[in-house]
Amino acid sequence: MAKTIVGLEVTEESVRAAELSLGRKPQLIAYGEVPLPPDAAKDSEVLDPGAVAVALRQLWTGAKFKSKDAVLGVASRRILVREYTTQAMRPDLLREALPYQVQDLLPVPASQAVLDFFPLAQNGDQVSGLLVAAVSDSIEQIISTLAKVKVRAQAVDLGAFGLARATASLAAPDETVATVSIGDHTTQVVISRGGVPLFVRLLPIDVATAAVRRHNAEIAEPELELAAAGNGAAVTGRTRGAIRAATPPGASDLAARVRSTLAFFGSRAGAAPLTRLFVTGAGAAVEGVMAALAAAIDTPMTIVSAGDVVSMSTPPPAGDVSLNLVGTIGIALGEVGR
Repeated sequence: MAKTIVGLEVTEESVRAAELSLGRKPQLIAYGEVPLPPDAAKDSEVLDPGAVAVALRQLWTGAKFKSKDAVLGVASRRILVREYTTQAMRPDLLREALPYQVQDLLPVPASQAVLDFFPLAQNGDQVSGLLVAAVSDSIEQIISTLAKVKVRAQAVDLGAFGLARATASLAAPDETVATVSIGDHTTQVVISRGGVPLFVRLLPIDVATAAVRRHNAEIAEPELELAAAGNGAAVTGRTRGAIRAATPPGASDLAARVRSTLAFFGSRAGAAPLTRLFVTGAGAAVEGVMAALAAAIDTPMTIVSAGDVVSMSTPPPAGDVSLNLVGTIGIALGEVGR
């Protein structure tokens, strides 16, 4: 039997995962999403390890994942992602030097941060790339929660990197494209070429789940349930469907923030023009969101779902689950072929 890897994300609303077969032609073989109770998690941080562990156990059982090996995707506004240039050196030496070099850029002491550097280009003895810094306590808390249900974290990856990876096959290798994922407490924007991220921004805008929470406050019981579909498990019920009728008030703000982000990237010296905009995440399906984006941004745009980025050997996910899984699949794709 072919080996598999699971991409996993813990969001404020749910835990979700996608299992892919490893090899030259990866396939989605199982997927699932299980809702979390209020205040169990926030911004890719576990607040109630017991509640999150229960949801993870339900996720693995309901989706029938074959593997307990997972790559954890994180997307938090507390994660620092910025362009950084440093002296070119061997990767092991750079890892040792990085905490001393970037201390002044960090919101916490370097000893309390998890650091990574994604090199993009070298000019003489200088290398430029993306610096990623996360608070180590939050990462360790998720990993220890996974251990409660015997899930092994093989790696930790930035959610935006997974988005760039997932949509790489939808564009030519030399195209510069933007992928926008609208959903669970944060909107992620990543600009990439050939699946390589060039620029990342996390926006604290939440048109999809904010509307869900407003609706939940208006009803006694939201009637969310876990429903099996082939090897997948999805959140279903009347709650999400009921919010589609009204355009969320944050749609125009979201469009303006995305437009300014793309304009900032385009204003830099040597920046290649964007040829396409891929939109995914549950927020893409909220009525009024795509219209607001189209009115604010001239770049051709396409909604992307799970079936657009990977082949499947299981019944395909639908609705919000299919949109949310795009980034999760991209997280798993980082381990395919390694």
